[in-house]
Amino acid sequence: MSAKEWQWQEGEYTVTRSTHWSGPGCHDGCGLLYYTKDDKLVKVEGDLDNPYNMGRLCMRCLNQVEAYNSPQRLKWPLKRVGERGENKWERISWDEAYDIIVEKVKGIQKEFGGKSIVGMEGTGRNIIWQVPYLTYAAFGSPNYVLGFLSGDSCYLPRAAQQAVMNSDFFVADCGQFFEDRYNNPEFKCPEVIMIWGNNPIISNGDGFFGHWIVDEMRMGAKLIVVDPRLTWLAARADYWLQLRPGTDCALAMGMLNVIINEDLYDHDFVENWCSGFEELKERVQEYPTDKVAEITWVPKEIIEAAARRYAKAKPASIQWGLAIDQQVTGIATAQAVNSLWAITGNTDVPGGNIIAKSGFNVDDGYSCGYGWVPKEIQEERFGNEKNPLKKYGLASTAHGDTCLEAIENGGHPYPVKMLWLQTTNTFANMASEAPRVYEAMKKVDFNVVVDLFMTPTAVACADIVLPAGMSAERDSFRAWFAPLRAITKLTQYEECKSDEQIILDLGKRLHPEAFPWETVPDWLNWKMGNDKDKYPDAFKYEWSEEGKKFRERGNTQGLTYSELKENVYIYPEWQYKKYEKGLLRRDRQPGFNTADGKVQLYIDLFDAFDVDPLPTHIEPPESPYSAPELYKEYPLILTSGARSWEFFHSEHRQQPTMRMFHPQPLVEIHPDTAKNLGIQEGDWVWIESKRGRCKQIATLKVAIDPRVVSAEHGWWFPEKEGAEPSLFGTFDSNINNLTSQCQNGPTGYGAPNKNLLCRIYKVTEENSKIMPGEQVTRRGGWEYVRAQLPE
Repeated sequence: MSAKEWQWQEGEYTVTRSTHWSGPGCHDGCGLLYYTKDDKLVKVEGDLDNPYNMGRLCMRCLNQVEAYNSPQRLKWPLKRVGERGENKWERISWDEAYDIIVEKVKGIQKEFGGKSIVGMEGTGRNIIWQVPYLTYAAFGSPNYVLGFLSGDSCYLPRAAQQAVMNSDFFVADCGQFFEDRYNNPEFKCPEVIMIWGNNPIISNGDGFFGHWIVDEMRMGAKLIVVDPRLTWLAARADYWLQLRPGTDCALAMGMLNVIINEDLYDHDFVENWCSGFEELKERVQEYPTDKVAEITWVPKEIIEAAARRYAKAKPASIQWGLAIDQQVTGIATAQAVNSLWAITGNTDVPGGNIIAKSGFNVDDGYSCGYGWVPKEIQEERFGNEKNPLKKYGLASTAHGDTCLEAIENGGHPYPVKMLWLQTTNTFANMASEAPRVYEAMKKVDFNVVVDLFMTPTAVACADIVLPAGMSAERDSFRAWFAPLRAITKLTQYEECKSDEQIILDLGKRLHPEAFPWETVPDWLNWKMGNDKDKYPDAFKYEWSEEGKKFRERGNTQGLTYSELKENVYIYPEWQYKKYEKGLLRRDRQPGFNTADGKVQLYIDLFDAFDVDPLPTHIEPPESPYSAPELYKEYPLILTSGARSWEFFHSEHRQQPTMRMFHPQPLVEIHPDTAKNLGIQEGDWVWIESKRGRCKQIATLKVAIDPRVVSAEHGWWFPEKEGAEPSLFGTFDSNINNLTSQCQNGPTGYGAPNKNLLCRIYKVTEENSKIMPGEQVTRRGGWEYVRAQLPE
C-alpha cells in the first residue's frame, strides 16, 4: 500500500497519483502523475513510486495531453438528423438522449424481448464489467458480444481453455504480485522465458507490462522467442523459432514430444498433480520433430534445442499472446502450450507460470450481472446452440459470428433490433470482413455508440452518439490482475460522462431495482464487496441455492473506493503453490478446482462435448497445404495485427504527434519477394485475398520469411471525409477487408486472422480507380467492388 501522498501542489500545478486504463491507451494499468491546472490536464509523468510500472510509460500515455485536449473529441450527445452515413448530427441534451434510448429499449423489449438487444464493447479495459452489467441487468439480454470479434479471438480462447484445464488463469511470474517486486525474498527470476505469439514490450497485453521481461533479462534470464517476425526480443533470444503463422499447436506438440520422450518432464508434478499424461504421451508421438519442422518451417534442430533448453531450466516461464487465439486451433494451441509449463513443473512456482486472480477478487469481468437474465433466456444466447463451452456456462460472452448471421439472414433464430456499441470501432478494427459487417450493422433498426471521437462505425451506423470521458475524467478502479488500483476523476471535458456514469444513469431509468446506487462511487463500493446490507436487491443475481448464501465477490474487507483513491493501490496477500495449500478448491482441499483436482492434460469435459480432449494441429483453412489451388492464386501467407509503439488498435490516429512518428499504414515484405513483384521500399501496394483488398506502403524487411507478409491493422484516417462513401477512408487501408468471419475452430473459439492467403501487387493508375469501399453505398455493396478488381 502506498505510503506517499496521493495528491499535492507543485507550484501552480496540482499533482495526482492515479492509474490509466481507458481509451485511448493500452491494456495495462500503469501508475502515473497527472499535472492539472485550473482543472485542465497539462502534463503526464510516470509514477516512480508505483511498483507496477516503476515510473515507465509508453509514448501513448505520455501523449495523453494531446488526446484529452483534441478538438476532434466528442463533446455532447448527438442525434442523427440525416440518413445513416451522411454524418449529419444535432446536439441534444443528456436527458433527451436517455429518453430516446429508453423508449427504443422498452419498445424492443415489449415486442421482441430483451434478447434482441446486443451489448458490444471493444478491447474492454475499464468497461469490462460495466457493459455486461448494462446488457444483462438493464436490457435483459444474454447477448453481450465483443464487437463482432470472430471466434472471440482475443484472450478468450486461452481463458476458456484454462477454465477447463486448470480452472484458473496463469501468467508469467515477474514479481508483479509483490509490492516490493524483485526484492521480495520469495521471488525467483526465471532462468528461461519463452515469449510465444506476442511482442510484450510494445503490446503490453492482458495486464502484463512488457518491460518486466527486460528487467528479468538484466537479472540473467535467457529468452526463447516464437514469432514469425524478428522482434527486438527475438533478436536477443538464444533461440528464435520463426514459425509459419497458424502452426503454433504443432510446434508446441513437437516440443512436448522432445520433453516427454527424452524424459525431461517433472515426474513428481505429473504424477501428483496432472491427469491424462499417458494419453498426452501417446498423442505427441504423432508429432516427431521432423514432421513438425515440415509443418511449421522451423528447423528440427532448433525445435529440439529450444525444447531441451526450456525443460531443463529451473524455473522457466512462458509469456503468451494474441497469436495463440487467432487461429482455428486457438483452444488446442493454448492447451498444448499450457501443457508445457504443466509437465515441466513450472506451475505456480517462483519464476514459473503462476496462478493469477484479480486483486481482492474484485473483478467479475464479462459475467457481471448475468444472473439478472432469466434462465430460459440465457439458453437462447447467440452461439449456445453450436458452442458447448458457452451453452454450459464456461464462457461469458455471446458468439459474435452467430449474431452477425442472425442480422444477415433476417432474424434466425431471432432478430437483432438494437446494438449498444461502447468504445468499439467495429469494422475499422475488431470485426473481420469489414464491408460485410458494415452492411449488416446498417440493417439493425437502432444503434447507440459511446466513444471518445467520431468514428467510421458511428457515422455509418449510429442513431445516437454519446461522448465518453477518458481516465482522468472518471472515478473507477483497475483490478485485473493485482494490484487493485484507483482511477481518479480530476478534470471535465465539455459534457462528457464516464462510462460508469452513462450506464448508471441509463440503468436507473430502465431497471432501478438492479441499479440502486445513487452515485458512481456507491456502485464502485458495491463492486469492491462493500454495502451488501445497503443494497440487498443488487445481489439477487449472486444468490447461490447450493450454498444458500450470496456468493463472495470483492473481499477488500471494508476498504471503500475513496480510501482506495487515497492509497492509490493495494496489493493482496500472495502465495505460491496454492494447489498444495487448499487455496484453489471450494472444499479447501489440496489440488486444482477441476473435477479431479488436477491439471487435466486430457480434458474430460471436451470428451463429453464431442471435442478432441487432446491438442491437435489443424491446418489453417487457407494455407499452402489445406488449399493448394487457392495458394496458386494467392501465394503469400498474410499475418496481421502486430502492435506499434504509437497506436493501440484503431486508436490514436487523430493525434498529430503519433501520426508524425507513424503517418501511414505499412506492410512488411521480404526484399526478394518484393524484387520478384517489382515492388520497392515506399511503394503503395495492394494486398488482396479472395474476399477483398486494401492498400498499404511496402517496407522491406529481411527478417520476415519470403513466403510471409505482415500487414498493419486498425487503419482509418480521421483527416479524410467522414461521410459515406469515404467514412474517414476506413476501407482504403483496412486489413479487415481481407480477413474472414465465421471460420471458427471446433469449439466456436478462434479465428484465422493471422494466417490467411493473399497476393500483393503495386498500386498503379490503372488498378487504383476502384477503391475498396467506394462503391459500398453507391452501387450495391462489396460484391460490386470485387467484380471490378483486376484478374
